[in-house]
Amino acid sequence: MSTPKDTGHGVVPELLPARMLNEFAYCQRLFYLEWVQSEFAASGDTAEGTWAHRNVDHPGGAIASPGEDDSPRARAVRLASERLGLVAVIDLVETDDGKATPVDFKRGKVPETGVWEPERVQLCVHALLLREHGYRCDEGMIYFVESRRRVAVPIDDELIRHTTLLMEQARALAASGTIPPPLIDSPKCPRCSLVGICLPDEVNELAHRAPPESEPRRLTPARDDAKPFHVVEQGARVGKSGERLVVEGLDKDGVRKKVEARLLDVSQLCLVGNVQISAQALRLLARESIPVCHFSYGGWFDAVTVGMGHKNVELRIAQFRAAQDPEASLRIARRIVEAKIRNQRTLLRRNHAAAPDTALRDMTRLAASACRASALETLLGYEGAAARAYFGQFGGMLKSDEPADFHLDGRNRRPPRDPVNAMLSFVYALLVKDLHVQILSVGLDPMLGFYHQPRYGRPALALDLAEEFRPIVADSVVISAINNGEVRATDFVIRGDAATLTDRGRRQVIAAYERRVEMEIRHPRLGYSVTYRRIFEVQTRLLSRHLLGELAAYYPFRTR
Repeated sequence: MSTPKDTGHGVVPELLPARMLNEFAYCQRLFYLEWVQSEFAASGDTAEGTWAHRNVDHPGGAIASPGEDDSPRARAVRLASERLGLVAVIDLVETDDGKATPVDFKRGKVPETGVWEPERVQLCVHALLLREHGYRCDEGMIYFVESRRRVAVPIDDELIRHTTLLMEQARALAASGTIPPPLIDSPKCPRCSLVGICLPDEVNELAHRAPPESEPRRLTPARDDAKPFHVVEQGARVGKSGERLVVEGLDKDGVRKKVEARLLDVSQLCLVGNVQISAQALRLLARESIPVCHFSYGGWFDAVTVGMGHKNVELRIAQFRAAQDPEASLRIARRIVEAKIRNQRTLLRRNHAAAPDTALRDMTRLAASACRASALETLLGYEGAAARAYFGQFGGMLKSDEPADFHLDGRNRRPPRDPVNAMLSFVYALLVKDLHVQILSVGLDPMLGFYHQPRYGRPALALDLAEEFRPIVADSVVISAINNGEVRATDFVIRGDAATLTDRGRRQVIAAYERRVEMEIRHPRLGYSVTYRRIFEVQTRLLSRHLLGELAAYYPFRTR
């Protein structure tokens, strides 16, 4: 087993896997993301590759010792050498009289131009490891599953020299702690499984490396097929059956009912109030990296249950370093608050029957002032002043037939004292939950922010990223749900000075929120159309690229 090596930027294993050298030969940025930052994402191509390897992924047979006369075949042979600093799992090894031939399985057909460089390099590593263990190895084989053909690859001196050079360059890159820039307008990017993590066109565009006439390509789907699964019925129980979640509860007439959902269709499980979940279902969700989000009956986002967590230590080190730097934190916070104020102003102009010019001018001035704030305390003052101007006009965006029931006299919470504030608090909790989940999936720490300072139990970074989306996502949901009559006065319970949603009210608000985040919009900076939920991921990854030094600044989402 290899001993991890601390480069000062993160920890990487000393033994270089053959597959990682394949990635290095294909794309150095992909190599860095996978080996140094431990990023991985499945795709159709990776699933097809797994299928192609189904017969050789499990160890089987016994590799003959050098000099033995028999000709056995061994599958999934793991070999390592500390002297060479290499490790590999060879799909198939065939031996004959001390000569060993590695066979590597690849999906697809035989390329017209012959075996590609990354595959030849990977096969050379296999040959070097076999030689290190005493075998003769003069050639290897690539088996192309779709063509059902083998192609021989000679292990000559030229290939060995080239492979050795790549090994040295890969180790030097890993030790440098500097991720290579993305490829520019490369045809390799669209089929790459890590394209949604790498963001090649987005990073090049914002770092001003892309050609002026080019526009970022939308290299990932506009929306995810998997969706959040909400359980709001009190007393319900979530279990599992095979690869399905099973929710059991009672309907309004007291009749037991059962609802099932394929795990494939679930991106997160959200439990509101008194909902139980079995240990078996919890383990299944953790194994599949599907977070379980817990809400109180009143709608507060209390906790999230996840698996073992993200392995990108380098990114969290960069986050902690920036959070400890007051100037770096202030630079990020200024941009977030400016974007929030400008998005609030845009929502007022779009939805208010006659937004006062005074309020709009004040918000323009406060957004400009936020860009120049000299301290977080000053920035907080500008944000508070903008919030007073904004919520002072919020009622003008509500067009309910029951104006007395949906009157807003400023923002209040803990507890919210009226139906509008109850809706705002619940939708803000849904928004923070979604950002919290995205932050965990990217590899950042949701508890350490830049504008919101650390406080026990508060997801400060999730609150930071939620700021720019509060007006255009959360507030927009509340306005549309009231104006369209989706939520009525009977959907609230008011006791003393506290207001809360009923079960029906929560369902209506959740449905309105899910419609909003699944709406496709054109990203104002990147030019392509994706859903708001996809934009949550893009913005979180852009923040990570800034923290790692690839982007000079964080670019918040500002609607036009």
